[in-house]
Amino acid sequence: MELKIGKSDWIFLILCLLLGIFAEESFFRGEIGISYPIFILAFYTLFFWRYRGFTFSHQRFGYLILICIWLLSASFFLNNSTLLTALNILVIPGMVVLHLVLITSQKSMPWNKPIFISYIFTRLIDAFKYNFKFAGTLGKIVKSGVDESKYLVWKKVLIELLLSIPVLFVVLRLLMSADSHFELLIGGIPHWFEVVNAETVMRVIIILFYTFAFFGLLQVLFKKQIKAIQQDINVHSFKMDAIIAITVLVLINAVYLLFTVVQFKYFFSGTLQGDFTYAEYARKGFFELLFVTLINLSIIIFVLNFVNRMSVFISKFVQILLTVLVLVSGVMLCSAFLRLSMYEEAYGFTFIRIMSHSFMIFLVVIFMYTLVKIWIEKLSLVHFYFISSLLYYTAINAIDLERIIVTQNIERYEQSGKIDIYHLNNMSYSGVMGLMDLYEKDQTIPGLRDILIERKQEALIVDLPWQSYNLKREQVKEELLQLKLE
Repeated sequence: MELKIGKSDWIFLILCLLLGIFAEESFFRGEIGISYPIFILAFYTLFFWRYRGFTFSHQRFGYLILICIWLLSASFFLNNSTLLTALNILVIPGMVVLHLVLITSQKSMPWNKPIFISYIFTRLIDAFKYNFKFAGTLGKIVKSGVDESKYLVWKKVLIELLLSIPVLFVVLRLLMSADSHFELLIGGIPHWFEVVNAETVMRVIIILFYTFAFFGLLQVLFKKQIKAIQQDINVHSFKMDAIIAITVLVLINAVYLLFTVVQFKYFFSGTLQGDFTYAEYARKGFFELLFVTLINLSIIIFVLNFVNRMSVFISKFVQILLTVLVLVSGVMLCSAFLRLSMYEEAYGFTFIRIMSHSFMIFLVVIFMYTLVKIWIEKLSLVHFYFISSLLYYTAINAIDLERIIVTQNIERYEQSGKIDIYHLNNMSYSGVMGLMDLYEKDQTIPGLRDILIERKQEALIVDLPWQSYNLKREQVKEELLQLKLE
């Protein structure tokens, strides 16, 4: 089927080319900073211009995703967490694709069903196919303006040139070996093309990739997929016998109840058995408990979706067993939380430890909703899990976690006199701000002054492009330059 290209399509292609150039400028000219939120602004400006008058669906959820995209992109400008920045390079484009496909789909499209995932990939494949059709149509347009005989001549010449390149290469190498003057002449040819270097070619390839990625996807999404979306009514065709599930749940709950009794006997009471210190005990069991808790959550989700409850009595009994499993999982989370807190008191606060704390709080919210779902079956787990995960991930990006880590470590230093200045130095700009706060409190900390002198010299030397502008880095630079290091 031939692709029809109108005047508006050509204008849109030119705008996508300009956006592709801006994308290359934003992401490949230095460390990403303010360029990310500016690019998102430019991208959505083009999107809403192209889709003016378009009827969007799933608008409330779409607005939520759009707000999260803005906050995540703004984190490149406001904060500078290495791990989260690396994740966002992948997460934000994925969320943008999810948002675009969602709001341009049919109103009947269930985004919280597995079919929506296949729908996203279908639209991406359609965008890929569209670009191939567009290239074919463009070739026909070029061909139509040229005399058929001349077109065939140029086509044959191009093919012959491509076929002759390997032979020409071998012949040139032999002639250069035979005559040194000829070798000098041919060897100087690359200097004639210094204006077209590998970097320029690579940047052109990146621009074209972005251009046709934007053009193909937005062109395809502009036309809603009219074909019927068939619901997979056999998603839950697999059912496990309730007796097997009850047996497994009874055994697991018995083990967990015994574990809970042990926890209340000596861990929550403030006494420990054996020769373990609190820090050693915390390190020994934290990750194991967290892993078991995630296994419990998986078991609960499986039972809720795939266990055939044949009677009211069995259904109620399964609900009771699942409730017990949720409660003992809560005890495990509390135990893991306390273990990690004691470990932090002994060894200090790090990004991974603070993230683990926040993740456990997130799991508490998940388990609370799951407990409600056990007794109110009409609720959707996927709906809540996805939205809460989205809000959680956005929140940890919007909140300056590293500043919290620095503050907690400084408070620990004031109480115990222990501080790892090298750990703070390896953090982002929040760590440097913490080092300056420490220097104002105590200038006698070994090695602190040398670190700050080195950081101050770096601030004077480093000159980053506009794309890398970061609010916190500029704040740190200003304070470093004003800091008097005696």
